[in-house]
Amino acid sequence: MTREIVIASRNRGKIAEILQIFADLPFKLRSLADFPDAPEVEETGSTFAENARLKAVAAARHTDLWALADDSGLEVDALGGQPGIHSARYSGKSDEKNNEKVLREIEGVPDEKRTARFRAAMVLAAPGGKILAESDGSVEGLITHELRGTAGFGYDPLFLIPEFGQTMAELGLEIKNRISHRAVALRRLRERMIELNLTA
Repeated sequence: MTREIVIASRNRGKIAEILQIFADLPFKLRSLADFPDAPEVEETGSTFAENARLKAVAAARHTDLWALADDSGLEVDALGGQPGIHSARYSGKSDEKNNEKVLREIEGVPDEKRTARFRAAMVLAAPGGKILAESDGSVEGLITHELRGTAGFGYDPLFLIPEFGQTMAELGLEIKNRISHRAVALRRLRERMIELNLTA
């Protein structure tokens, strides 16, 4: 019987990335959209890894399935690493407001000091809450002066990948799923799952 894994997210963009990267593994992937009564998890961790563990364990226990969770965010050097773990709720409102706040706060910062990175932590938990595997990933970039592109979500429109000269929101899913922080973390998690014989 094919094992089911629930992706502990309702974010369509995030789910699409995970589905593509895990497409060839012998799992049936579901998301929290299939479990409307799943509780919202309070992200009380002080790191991306801690928050990912909280979400994976909660989803695994609620659904009685293996659960895959990530926590990710943007670290801007000129802002002392903010928004960091607060990325999703930096402005307390929406992706658009979050982006506006970052651009406003580093207005006037020269290009060479607009360095930043996306980080992601990935965790797979068993139904009882045991952590089966963990991984992380990051990608370096620069903060633009204006939003560019419509293909991404979150902070993608202001995160420039220098080697491509485009933002994450301009690259398209194929390239993004090769280089993004979440893609790196997912590939590492895949490798770890295969090492541990979790894909059998």
